[in-house]
Parts: sequence; structure tokens; C-alpha cells
Amino acid sequence: MSFDTLLVANRGEIACRILRSARAMGLRTVAVYSEADRGARHVALADTAVAIGPAPAQESYLCIERLLAACTTSGAQAVHPGYGFLSENPAFARACDEAGLVFVGPPVDAIERLGNKRAAKRLAERIGVPCLAGYDGDDQSPAALSREAARLGAPLMIKAAAGGGGRGMRRVDDLSQFDAACEAARSEAATAFGSGELLLERLAHRARHIEVQVLADRFGHCIHLGERDCSTQRRHQKIVEEAPAPGVTPSLRAALGDAAVKLALAAGYVGAGTVEFLLDPEGRFHFLEVNTRLQVEHPVTEAITGLDLVELQLRIARGEPLPLRQDDVRLQGHAIEARLCAEDAFEGFRPQAGPILAWRLPEDSPGIRVDHGLAARAEVSRHYDSMIAKLIAVGRDRDEARRRLVGALARTSILGLATNRQFLLACLDAPQYAQAGLSTSWVDAASAHWPAPRPDSRWQAVATALWARAHVRLHGALANWSSTGPRTQFASLACGDAHWQARVVSDAGGHRITVGEHQHRVAIDADDRIEADGRAVRAHARWRRDGGVLAGWLDFDGVCAGFADVSALPPRRAAVGASGEVRATMHGQVAAVSVAAGDRVRAGKPLLAIEAMKMQHRVDAPIDGRIVELGARVGAQVAPGALLARIEPERTLR
Repeated sequence: MSFDTLLVANRGEIACRILRSARAMGLRTVAVYSEADRGARHVALADTAVAIGPAPAQESYLCIERLLAACTTSGAQAVHPGYGFLSENPAFARACDEAGLVFVGPPVDAIERLGNKRAAKRLAERIGVPCLAGYDGDDQSPAALSREAARLGAPLMIKAAAGGGGRGMRRVDDLSQFDAACEAARSEAATAFGSGELLLERLAHRARHIEVQVLADRFGHCIHLGERDCSTQRRHQKIVEEAPAPGVTPSLRAALGDAAVKLALAAGYVGAGTVEFLLDPEGRFHFLEVNTRLQVEHPVTEAITGLDLVELQLRIARGEPLPLRQDDVRLQGHAIEARLCAEDAFEGFRPQAGPILAWRLPEDSPGIRVDHGLAARAEVSRHYDSMIAKLIAVGRDRDEARRRLVGALARTSILGLATNRQFLLACLDAPQYAQAGLSTSWVDAASAHWPAPRPDSRWQAVATALWARAHVRLHGALANWSSTGPRTQFASLACGDAHWQARVVSDAGGHRITVGEHQHRVAIDADDRIEADGRAVRAHARWRRDGGVLAGWLDFDGVCAGFADVSALPPRRAAVGASGEVRATMHGQVAAVSVAAGDRVRAGKPLLAIEAMKMQHRVDAPIDGRIVELGARVGAQVAPGALLARIEPERTLR
């Protein structure tokens, strides 16, 4: 099991993370990359890199044959799968074994016993680990699932047996909605994991999501490294994680750890893994699933234990015994991680894709760790996960870690596409979070009352000042001057649906800008530092020409958005409130089409589903009417603005 060359079968921040520890151990490192990742950071960090195919993951990062060929080409003797992609795929682990490669993960048998939720739950029940009431039977017919749902009663959860991450998961509060929810979950699970197997579980009200990190070697030794709280989720997807879990007593921690270790030993587990539980308000825990891989949130455990989990994974894979016993594990301080993602969180978490014009991350801040895969010229591909970076804050206690993370996020800036930064800040500042009033549903309930960041007149004035400076750079300094002194300029700018007219007078000290009834004074120095109304503020901006239009991005006063000079554009037609045109709002692939041309539909009826960033997003009819044109077919790639369907309003039908 000895090896000196490691291939990382992944991309992005986790590939960079694994490469860092592997190189620190003196291993030669190999990266793989698709055509979309040719200039990626993980490619530059590795000692050598091998191209493995086109951008779609099925043709590159999910292609076992190409990954094995990359091992042969590079001389790699071991493979670390990271998380996602093939990390929990028993066929990949088996193929590595058969090729004489060391798979840095559990044995194939353990993956098969624990990687499938149905199989894992059966094992947990057999050895006495508490489980929620549910159905995990072999009969997967719609009739059987509907019958079992009626037995369990609502509310309940439908879950994909073969995967996680919120994909293939649906909550059902009314059994009349069960069949439709079940079909949607099955379709999403089949697309994401290649299996439509489902299980049902009774919903635990106001429960918290607690998970336990375990480590096991090849000699029958297994320990746990405490627990993490991952209850801060949106739509069943984790966004903020922390360790240790608030309110977990030493006795509860020991009970959770004992159950996790017991399950790992029963499955013959080797390596790093995570056993997930639901913790109800009465302090009872119930087994959920096992992730047979490294978790996205593993840095918070590293922060409070002082251990390098990737190094321990690699040492275990080399056949070394665990270097510590359970009594050696000490938890110190508190750590919180936030996932920065390319998504418009205040518009239904709409996925974003495209180039990043510029970025700033607080990588040198005390108590802050940043894991990312951003190159100088970065791009978020529609083919992969939307996560851009992970920010981890460490403090002596929970509140210090929380405050440090808030500060780090405030100093984070991504220009070129929308991110969930302000949503994360709203989470961390919310009274429920600050007071540790956590449950898996708290974010979805609380965020309904969080206002989306909107540009005010001061933001618009700063954007206008940036436009004025760009105008000078394009046309020369004399563009702002006449024989009688500074020339008054008039700007017509837009940010999303917001349009504004501004009056600009420039002088040596900056710009006097009038937006509507508001007047502002803005000065920008050579280093892009901005002073607005006598106060120096943190800002981040970039300009570019977009289709002949001068366009920019500005991150200022908690609003990060694009804006453009629209003076040269023809007037836009007034928007029709109930338009029959249905257009794509994101990049993605059409996963399902529920209607055909000629069908009559009602407002709110599902028309189709678009898969983007590994999730299916339902598109509903905006009005009553008849489908007169269908511009989508299953498997087709769509971009924002693409016509999906045209509906003739009901009132015009005869």
C-alpha cells in the first residue's frame, strides 16, 4: 500500500485542499482537468496535470476509464476522490482496486453497506442505533411508496437512497401532494446519482442536523472527533456549519460518538467518514445516513482538534495505524464555516455561471481560513457545483468565531455574478443564529422576512462617479471641460430593473452628483479608494465593454451588482405583468418537459424542469392559456433568456 504519487480525482477548492496536504507530506501530486478547467488553480498547484476530456462531468470527472488512464499516464499509484463526483461510487473504488491503485477511502464493501441510505439504515437498526420511523423496503413501485406514506402519515420526507446534498429530497406536508413529490424526487435522484431508489422517513419537528466525524484504520481501531452542527440549511442544503455543536453536553457527545463508532466498526469502515443524525428538541438523536468520504465542512473539525484530516486519510491509506486514541482527542475553541456560492439567494437561489471579473478574499485575516480554487482569471462553470469558496472562522468561543466570520464575509468581494454573501451575513446576524436557536428549518422560515439588498441613491452616485471616470479614460480628460470650466454631464444608467438619471459635475476634487432629489459628493483616488459624502468606504469595482455598451460591477455598502450605461440603447418595451412568454433565467439542461404544444395549462402548473448546479428547478406557467410554442426539449442546454414556451392567454381563446 505504499505510494509516492497521488492523483486527485476532483477539481476546485477540494482538489487544492488535498494537494496542499499531499505536498506537505512529500508526495508527488497529479491533477486532472476538463476542457473547462484548463486554467484552473488546482492545475497550477499540482506537480503535473492530465487532461481528461470535455467540460460535462459525465465525460471527464465522472468518467472512470479516463481517470484510470490518467493514473497510468502520470505514474500515480493512489487516488484521492475528494467529495462529490465519484467519491462514494463503489464501482470507482473497485476499479481502482482492480487496477492496483490505492483508493483513499473506505473499502468497496463498506461503501456499499453505508453509501446507500436504505442499506445503511437497515444496518443501523440491526445493531441498535436509533432510527426514525420510515420505509426502506425493496418494493419501489409508486403504489408501494404511496401505501407506506399513508401508513407513516404527513409530514414526511422523501429521500434519494443513493446520494445526498439535498438532491432527490422532498418534504410532504399533505399526502395529496405525495405522488407528484415522489416522482420529482425520483427523477432528480436518477439524474444526480444514477439511481431512482427512494426511502421515506417521518419528519422530526424542529430537529437539528448533527454529524460525527469518524476515523478508522485497517487494524480495527476507530475513533470520533466530536460533532458538527449543520442545521443552518436552505432547501435541505448546508450553507453554514460549526463545531462543536451548540448545547451538546459531554454525555450527549459521548453517546453520539459511540453510536457513530459502533456503526463504522459494524460496516468494516476504514478512513475518514461522517455519520449524520437528527437531534430532536428533547435531546434524542436518530440516525440519518453515512457519508463515506471527506465532508465539505471538515475544516471546522480540523480547527478545533488541530488535526489534518487529509493527512490522516493518506496515512491510513498507506496502511499506518491511527496515531491517536479516543482519549487523545481534545476540542478547543469554536469554528464556523460559510459556503460562498454563485447564486442569487434573494431570487430563489438562482444559479449563476460565467466569468468572475475580479475577486477579493480575506486570506490573510487573523483567525480566518479560506479554501478556494480561484485562479486569477476565474470562471464559474454551469457544468459543476456553484460553490466558490469556504470561509472558516475560529474563535475562543462561538460568538467570537461568528463575529470574525461576519467581518471576513464583509471583506469578501466577487464581481461579475451574483453570490450568496449578503444572505450568509443575514444568517449570521439573525437573532436565531446568534442565540443558537437552530433547526433544519430555521433559515427557510426566517429568510422569508429578509429584504434583498437594493441600490440606494448613494450606491447609484458612486456607480455614476465610476461611469464618469471611465468616460474620461475613453474620451480624454477634456471630455468633462469646456471653455467656461467643468462641463455638466448627464448619465442614464441601469442596475437590473432600476433605472436612474444622474447629473454630474466634475472638478479636481471629485464629482458632485445629483440622483433624483439626492445630492452626493464622490471622490475616487488612483487606488480606487472611494470617499462618499465625506466618508471613506470599502468598495470594489470593475468596468468592461459588453456588446458595445459600457458596463461595470460595483460592490459597495453591502450591494454587489452590475450596472450599465443605457443611454445608447433603444427604449425598452414596458414589461407585461402576465406575459405568456416563458424564458430561462439560468444556464442549465432541460431535465423534464411536462406539456406539449396545444395543451391547455393553468397558472402555476409545472411546465418543465431545468437542471443547474446539480439541482432541478421547476418552471411553472405564469398564466392560464394554451401552449402555442414549445422551445424546450429534454436534454437541451439553455441559457438565460432562451424561450422555453409561449402561452396564448386564456382570455383570447374561443
